[in-house]
Amino acid sequence: MPGTDSWRYNDLVLKPVVDKSRTLWTARALEAVDEPGLRVAKPVRSSDGRWVVGGWSANRFVSGTAEHRYDEVVHAAVKLHRATAGLPRPDFLGRRTDLEALADKLAWGEADMSLDENKGGRWFEVLAGSRRPVKLPDQVVHGELLAGVLFDGDAAPGIVDFVPYYRPGEWGAAIVAVDALAWGGATIDLLERWAHLPEWPQLLLRAVLFRLAANALDPRSTRAAHDGLRAAARDVSAVL
Repeated sequence: MPGTDSWRYNDLVLKPVVDKSRTLWTARALEAVDEPGLRVAKPVRSSDGRWVVGGWSANRFVSGTAEHRYDEVVHAAVKLHRATAGLPRPDFLGRRTDLEALADKLAWGEADMSLDENKGGRWFEVLAGSRRPVKLPDQVVHGELLAGVLFDGDAAPGIVDFVPYYRPGEWGAAIVAVDALAWGGATIDLLERWAHLPEWPQLLLRAVLFRLAANALDPRSTRAAHDGLRAAARDVSAVL
């Protein structure tokens, strides 16, 4: 059993469908990804060609676990977003009203509201003034890769899901770096090793603002999560 909401049967992983439009989009997106150096959990159609049957979907099983191989996850993000650059913007993104969707808009200056100072709002306010225009094109981006890339020894990184946003591709890599700083024990050296990516400081800034806003909006956020984000914010501010 790969997870609490999914079941493995031979080389298939079966998942209950919560949001049909997102499930169908994810199936088409993962089917389209063909990038050397990535193992992608390809979706599987039913015998009559459907992606969803009886409220369930299926993907090929990809072995591995999430590991603290942060540079490799950043590299996987770069490869993945090179492969997804041509995908159209998912229609359902415009209908999202969850806290991550609001946090995304706040980070990019597309919404404005007061955030709890004790849960990330103070650092958000301090850093938001350093935003500058980002001139990279928007595209489909995976926003939760740190825990979603699987490693199995020397095998290529595995991609088993897709949490879509519509932002510059390198923003997905920036989120990986910020998450690794906040909660994975990574150091500022990780940011410096990937400084060659285009508009890296501004994308790191948007990534940490995104996480700060999400933490401040989440009623279940913890002190430990806030402390990690505060440390990440300090490191990002040092490279701006």
